[in-house]
Amino acid sequence: MRSIIVAILVAFAVSLFGTPIAIKAFTRLKAGQPIRTDGPQAHLGKKGTPTMGGVVFIFATVIAYVVAHLSLTTLPEKQIAQITPTITALVLLGLFVFSGAVGFIDDFLKVRRRNSGGLNKRGKLLGQLLVGAAFGIIALSDPGSNTETVGSTKISFIRDIDWLDIGKVGAIILFVVVVLGATNGVNLTDGLDGLATGTSVMVLGAYSFIAAWQYQHWCADTSGYAANANNYCYSVRDPLEVAMIAAAAAGALVGFLWWNTSPARIFMGDTGALALGGLIAGLAMSTRTLLLLLIIGGLFVIITMSVVIQVISFRTTGKRVFRMSPLQHHFELAGWSEVNIVVRFWIVGGIGVAIGLGIFYSDFLRVMG
Repeated sequence: MRSIIVAILVAFAVSLFGTPIAIKAFTRLKAGQPIRTDGPQAHLGKKGTPTMGGVVFIFATVIAYVVAHLSLTTLPEKQIAQITPTITALVLLGLFVFSGAVGFIDDFLKVRRRNSGGLNKRGKLLGQLLVGAAFGIIALSDPGSNTETVGSTKISFIRDIDWLDIGKVGAIILFVVVVLGATNGVNLTDGLDGLATGTSVMVLGAYSFIAAWQYQHWCADTSGYAANANNYCYSVRDPLEVAMIAAAAAGALVGFLWWNTSPARIFMGDTGALALGGLIAGLAMSTRTLLLLLIIGGLFVIITMSVVIQVISFRTTGKRVFRMSPLQHHFELAGWSEVNIVVRFWIVGGIGVAIGLGIFYSDFLRVMG
């Protein structure tokens, strides 16, 4: 597991020391965040804060992944097979980078036009659909030496549910839906300093643990744990790769959070929010835990549903359920301080992560028992 530790440390260092450079560069380029005039009035003071900070932790994650791979050269034989970057890395980092690219276009247009409009809804949706569909197709191609693809044609919870095989087309459609849900969920959560960043650290940390656990009990490892047919193992593709990428992204976000916490010196922007959503969707797919994501990413789900409820209520009855949506703004208008909201929402997010990990581990104990 040394490679996972290397990934965390390298990503953290690159992000921690690279973010101030980005702050200076974006400030010089006048890449300040436009603020919605119909939002909470307290946010008007944040106008001009550099945005597109997601570029930093995307770069830090990719660099950390490369360095972590170099550290694999002295590891035992069963890990040598994963020294060469795999299709799993292509899918996960591809989702991370290209989802971030859609967000970057949105941020760039906001900065250039000096308003919060950015990329229109159709353009953003089209970009997310193309990214999700393209990498969904790749994820279901090229079975590895253990005949496993990155994704699965079966709906998964803690592992694949054998009787819920929806075929390749259905699996791609489902994955596109998950990408749309995750990217928009993180984006809606990114409304207060550090809120989406801290929550994403916990979610990515959970997926790093899940993938590392799957690696320790991997069906492809015929020389180790899985050699005993009585032991339960996980049929997944390249779990060490998954664990390294999730850990690298979590480490990069911790470094970024140093500068993004209240009062934020830089925002991740749609560049970072969409990138994180794409990566989280990919992690859920590659670890065969698609439905478990609803629990692990519970805060993202709650905040997204607050918007859905608000829109449905207003369009059908003309009344609002919340003072303002997403949910964090409701509590701002109720008089809660920004820091209080962020910390309390982190607690809610942490509870979701803890419950999700508990369900994952309890299933392992149940099978082993």
